[in-house]
Amino acid sequence: MVLTSGLVVRDLLTEDLDQILELEAATFRMPWSREVFEAELEAPGRSYLVADHEDRVVGYGGLMLVEQDAHINTLAAQRPGPVPAVGTRLMLALVQIGLAGGAEHLTLEVRASNRRAQEFYRKFGMAPVGVRKHYYRDEDALIMWAHDITGAGYRERLRLIEEALP
Repeated sequence: MVLTSGLVVRDLLTEDLDQILELEAATFRMPWSREVFEAELEAPGRSYLVADHEDRVVGYGGLMLVEQDAHINTLAAQRPGPVPAVGTRLMLALVQIGLAGGAEHLTLEVRASNRRAQEFYRKFGMAPVGVRKHYYRDEDALIMWAHDITGAGYRERLRLIEEALP
C-alpha cells in the first residue's frame, strides 16, 4: 500500500534481506542474522513488513500471532529517513495485521534503557508490566502490553495516530 511521498509498506521478501541486515546492524547492538530472519519468514503465525521508499528499504517490522496476542518481534526505521514517521506507519500496519488475525492484546520487549522506544510504544497504548531479566545478553528488557486492542477506545487511538501523521 502506498502511504505517502512514495513510501510503500509491503510484505518483506527474501530479496530484501541484504538491505534489512544493513539497517539491522545500524539499529541494534545485537542484530539478528540472515538465518534468524529466514527462519522467521518461514515460521507459522509470523508477518513481516518493509517500508520501501524508491526501491530502498527504510524500515521493517514483524509480529508473531499467538492465540489472542500479537507480539511485536522487531521494528526498525532508518534515522534520519527520507520520509517522516516510518516507524509509526509500520506499527500501525502491524497492529492492523494483529487485529485481522484475531489478536486482542499487543505485547513486546524493549531494552530497559531505551526510553525513546518506550515512549513510542506508549503512544500505541502500551504500558510496562514487568521486566525480563537478562533478555538481552547485556541488558534486561521491559515487557510492555496493550490490552483490549479490539475495543472502540483503542481503535480511536489508532485513528488519531494515523490522523496526526505528517
